[in-house]
Amino acid sequence: MEYSLLIIVAPFVLFLVLGLLGMKMKPSVAGIIGTLGMALCAVLAYTVAFQYFFQTGRVGETWAAVVPFNFEWLRFTDNLHIDLGILLDPISVMMLVVITTVSLMVHIYSLSYMKGETGFQRYYALLSLFSFSMLGLVIATNIFQMYIFWELVGVSSYSLIGFYYTKPSAVSASKKAFIVTRFADLGFLVGILILSYYTKTFDFGLLTADHAQLVTTSFAGGTFLGLSIATWALALIFMGGAGKSAMFPLHIWLPDAMEGPTPVSALIHAATMVVAGVFLVARLFPVYFFAAPEVLEMIAYIGAFTALFAALIAITQTDIKRVLAFSTISQIAYMMVALGVSEYGGHDGLGYMASMFHLFTHAFFKALLFLGAGSVIHAVHSNEMDQMGNLRKYMPITHITFAIACLAIAGIPPFSGFFSKDEILAAAFHHHPVIFWTLWIVAGLTAFYMFRLFYRIFWNTAPKSPKGDLATAQSADFKSPLHGAEHHTPHESPLAMTLPLIVLAIFSVFSGLIPFADFISSDFAPFHTHIDWLVAGLSIGVALVGIGIATVLYAKSSDKPAELARQMGGLYKAALHKFYLDEVWMWFTQTVIFRYICEPIKWFDRHIIDGSMNGLAWITQKTSSSIKGLQSGQVQFYAWVFIFGSLLIAALVLFL
Repeated sequence: MEYSLLIIVAPFVLFLVLGLLGMKMKPSVAGIIGTLGMALCAVLAYTVAFQYFFQTGRVGETWAAVVPFNFEWLRFTDNLHIDLGILLDPISVMMLVVITTVSLMVHIYSLSYMKGETGFQRYYALLSLFSFSMLGLVIATNIFQMYIFWELVGVSSYSLIGFYYTKPSAVSASKKAFIVTRFADLGFLVGILILSYYTKTFDFGLLTADHAQLVTTSFAGGTFLGLSIATWALALIFMGGAGKSAMFPLHIWLPDAMEGPTPVSALIHAATMVVAGVFLVARLFPVYFFAAPEVLEMIAYIGAFTALFAALIAITQTDIKRVLAFSTISQIAYMMVALGVSEYGGHDGLGYMASMFHLFTHAFFKALLFLGAGSVIHAVHSNEMDQMGNLRKYMPITHITFAIACLAIAGIPPFSGFFSKDEILAAAFHHHPVIFWTLWIVAGLTAFYMFRLFYRIFWNTAPKSPKGDLATAQSADFKSPLHGAEHHTPHESPLAMTLPLIVLAIFSVFSGLIPFADFISSDFAPFHTHIDWLVAGLSIGVALVGIGIATVLYAKSSDKPAELARQMGGLYKAALHKFYLDEVWMWFTQTVIFRYICEPIKWFDRHIIDGSMNGLAWITQKTSSSIKGLQSGQVQFYAWVFIFGSLLIAALVLFL
């Protein structure tokens, strides 16, 4: 399977070609080249998946880890070295399919959505760079290779969020994403260094082999501040995953990242990059389970809180992309919880399988939601729900595909989200009842806010105040663009945009029917699963309640939402302002970090570092001024020094 190397080589070559020569091409030519290159990657990824899962990947009763390509890059000791290679196992092959599929749909969609934009060629070059980075991350053979591509993914995200670099809000959002994730990645790097110092390896195969025996024996007896060294190392590694996957309290960058082009939001901030943290924990799952199970428990509780926290905020948002952003945070938290409540091996590892299953299905219906939102924005020229309504008459394909995605994320059978979310709830139900009921509430909230979004875009026709539900619902001096005579009539998006919607809708309907436990498990051994109808009944019931409430409040125009918002008062206002976490972080940054950390460092730099250098320069200058007469150019002086020196040397020789 050496040809799998082409899957990451192709997008890198595309990045170089489009980045260096793109401006010499017509924009349409650059877009077609980028799209055809990603189509090649998708074909290769599906070929690898078919060959791995149906021909060569299975050895006896388990799935094998295949390394078709690997070479040593840097050697530190006999055992410790950094390799660059390709690791094909069930979760990496699954991720190859997800990344290339969604990326191809985004490439096709962008041909129309981004048409006429300044920097069109640069956009496709950056898409290729991101695809290369993300693909390199998931096939990494060792944790340091993963870290290298992890940082490349961050650079790609930063560049694409700030694609509209003349727009101050986009520049601010890209800096915020870069700084927050760099802060988290510092913890990731420290965790890697601790792990490698004790185990003397970066290799995933050695770290996870034999129930992570190498890690458990290497860290045996080591403690720091009452916790084992293994706990510290793996908690710090998870810190990197929490930053990239926007877990509380490092979630603040993701909503602002919606300043980038909407197709970028679909690819990077919904379907692929933000699940990197989930993939990281899954890759090291045996290490977490056997060496630091308390960290897994922490992950479960952080995930449960994040899921509820983000869902409450999503209920109040009026920008459609921000609703989807907080929905993404909540759904990724679901995946984290599933890993946190999982055990190892067989049906006990249901949570692990469920996490990967939900990662797989979520990628398709969340990408569909974002691309559907982009289709709406393309028609209405606004992100605000208050500027929308009754679009089902004008945009039938977007309406139907968006409805499919909403049903999938709400967990309504037979759509894909039902099957994957049901497995997560079943895993939580049998291991952590408190977490289960938290996720159950989140399931109801998810159904509510998604159909609130759906109805306000495609059904509700009343003009609303641009200030949202808290403001007067019927503003006399406000006209919705859909009803004002000065605005154009919205229309369905062109084929290049609707075709990806249709393809992703098909995936959103049928991907849940895959017997995922036959392919993905914590110990690489297939096992059988079945629907727990008690859990399924509870999840379907609460989803239907959420949809029902949303239907009553938003299917037709009424004053009920505004009145309900007034009754909720401070809670609604706090959720609308994202519980003021951005303000808290700003205060912490300016007061604690800037004043008590940066200011002392600045003083030390100016007075100690600069003072030392300035002092050395002053001493050097004074010394040189005092001895510069030795090089005066006067021959008589040189002769006198020569004679005096010769006599002095002769005297010393005679004396000694």
